[in-house]
Amino acid sequence: MSDGSAIEWTDATWNPVRGCTKVSAGCALCYAERFSERFRGVPNHPFEQGFDLRLVPEKLEQPRRWHRPRRVFVNSMSDLFHPGVPESYIGDVGQVMSEVRRHTYQVLTKRHERMREKLNGPLAWMGELPNVWYGVSVENRRQGLPRLDALRETPAALRFASIEPLLEDLGDFDLSGIDWVIVGGESGPGARTMEEAWVRGVLRQCRRDGVPFFFKQWGGVRTHANGRVLDDRTYDEFPMN
Repeated sequence: MSDGSAIEWTDATWNPVRGCTKVSAGCALCYAERFSERFRGVPNHPFEQGFDLRLVPEKLEQPRRWHRPRRVFVNSMSDLFHPGVPESYIGDVGQVMSEVRRHTYQVLTKRHERMREKLNGPLAWMGELPNVWYGVSVENRRQGLPRLDALRETPAALRFASIEPLLEDLGDFDLSGIDWVIVGGESGPGARTMEEAWVRGVLRQCRRDGVPFFFKQWGGVRTHANGRVLDDRTYDEFPMN
């Protein structure tokens, strides 16, 4: 989980925090938990403690060693705004993002309320960083869509929504103030099915509101075999920033 990434919408992953806890329906089959728990108890492995939340301060300096500019997904194996991550440590991560501005950092959370609180308060300077994109996960109407409201109230150079795993038809929803949308289906054993109509519904609203649309995957047990083609094409749109 470092330079180079299989995640289609980023170039590298940076994990100064590891582990998390479930907070919504989108967490039920968490890929990061599934990966991490395979190594619980393996001496000296990065995930020796499985998916237990822990800070990894020795990883804080990693972006400094990447000389070519990259899009960097921050905490692909955790959530920077998890309540177990101290405010001071979030600030330490922000300090690196501020000092190493050749990279674009993509911060994704399900803890939208804490992110809004911190970036409107003691960590307001992090919301002003021009090279940091802040996003929220959206998996359904009840738990996911309210995160968009919180994101709109969060200062950010760019705001994005990761609608993955898309678990139901989201209906008509508000994309005002959102600069980028990623959509994907759930992957791995027991993956819940994503309907084509749900994806097209999000695409229509992105077109209506002029929001770039990135289609990541159909998902399923055989993710690569199912691919990421929608209506005979791939959607690899990124925001202009």
